[in-house]
Amino acid sequence: MARAGLTTERLIQAGAELADEVGFDQVTISALARRFGVTVASLYSHVKSSHDLKTGIALLALEELADRAAHALAGRAGRDALVAFADAYRDYARRHPGRFAAAGFRLDPEAAARSAGARHAQMTRAILRGYDLAEPDQTHAVRMLGSVFHGYVSLEMNGGFSHTAVDTEESWAWIVDSLDAMLRNRATP
Repeated sequence: MARAGLTTERLIQAGAELADEVGFDQVTISALARRFGVTVASLYSHVKSSHDLKTGIALLALEELADRAAHALAGRAGRDALVAFADAYRDYARRHPGRFAAAGFRLDPEAAARSAGARHAQMTRAILRGYDLAEPDQTHAVRMLGSVFHGYVSLEMNGGFSHTAVDTEESWAWIVDSLDAMLRNRATP
């Protein structure tokens, strides 16, 4: 019989909270069992393995991030949409560093198919419609934006910019402005 109150959803939520506290790489079923004061064996009726737990956290993070980005994009277009989208990602990473790391967890094809990954791509393409990019430029731009946003935020979170006097906010604005200018320049004539 499952211990009262333990559900897969509750364990994944607690795993996400633990990831934010100690880092996504440190999340294990053992650590989660300690958090709930139960034996590891009692969690296996809810999650099959640490990989299963991490997949659940990744799916949760992708969904939360998509929800925040969608809310930020509502009613915006062009540069305003690009800034809102970028800031939503950066803000989520700052508030939920472990979950942000989980969003980059490699999902198997079945989990990827049910993830919010498609929503992220759709939102990015919606932003890019404001720049009138044709294929394959639009696909290149989707990949570029994801790489730049993820890369900058990851470096910033890991202290990669602490050795310089230039403010990270100033750099972030410069990067987003540069992306906007580049995308406008690449528009289909």
